[in-house]
Amino acid sequence: MDYRQLGRSDLQVSPLAFGGNVFGWTADEPTSFRLLDAWLDAGFNFVDTADVYSRWAAGHVGGESETLIGKWLRHSGKRERVVLATKVGKPMGDDKQGLSPGYIREAVDASLRRLQTDYIDLYQSHDDDAQTPLEDTLGAFGDLIKAGKVRAIGASNYSAPRLAEALDVAERTGLPRYESLQPLYNLYDRAVFEKDLAPLCTARGVGVINFYALAAGFLTGKYRTQADAGKSARGANTTQKYLNPRGLAILGALDAAAKQYGVAPGQIAIAWLLSRPAVTAPIASATSIAQLDELAAAVQLKLDGATLAALDKASDEPGAA
Repeated sequence: MDYRQLGRSDLQVSPLAFGGNVFGWTADEPTSFRLLDAWLDAGFNFVDTADVYSRWAAGHVGGESETLIGKWLRHSGKRERVVLATKVGKPMGDDKQGLSPGYIREAVDASLRRLQTDYIDLYQSHDDDAQTPLEDTLGAFGDLIKAGKVRAIGASNYSAPRLAEALDVAERTGLPRYESLQPLYNLYDRAVFEKDLAPLCTARGVGVINFYALAAGFLTGKYRTQADAGKSARGANTTQKYLNPRGLAILGALDAAAKQYGVAPGQIAIAWLLSRPAVTAPIASATSIAQLDELAAAVQLKLDGATLAALDKASDEPGAA
């Protein structure tokens, strides 16, 4: 496995991260344990979750994914083999949200309890918090690093100006800097990341671990008509956003490349992401071993120039760099 340095940190991560939003939601405990074991067995080491997963599901309060991962870590004894990433800042109820120092201290301890570990490899700001000075947030993260509770920090859903400002604050004050960015980026969602964020991350040495690598499953070819919306818990939202002429054109290009290489469309979509110089490790989820095997195989897939150009053309988005 070709491990990659995450930003300028000492974290070495596999070229794909397992998206933990499915754990305890669309993947039950036995399935999640099998998936996590198989992920490590395939040579991967990177798992990403968040305290808020899966608060959106009926009857859930948040923390379900972290709790399940914690049970697996305790039962498996594989903590040292995992680069474990989680996030803080999304609403958790009772005004528990944001990036104030007090709340970060409270939230990290709650995550550590659920994860049944004494440290988090990558602790990420899930959303920007304009109400809290960046210096205060980075200072709180610095205290966690000094205490051994966190190894490195990252940002998710930050705009380019705010990420640049955070990096400048860290450089000026000597506080820890964001070593990674977790943006929305895939073959369909290109413009925002490519215009300003990709150049910034490349210039400042920030790793990129983009979420929705498969556009919530759309790029696997699973959703081709409105009738397919019922195929999963998130199918309605996926078809509403992606099932349009541009989306279908992208699926057409993926189908052509998949036929050429003898693989599945989703594997082509992952291989395209891995060809992007700014990307460190896309985040993708699986709810079955078969899906996980497809993800694992995609890492070995190298697309030729003509295929990459065809995918770029089909997915070209107004405003993309």
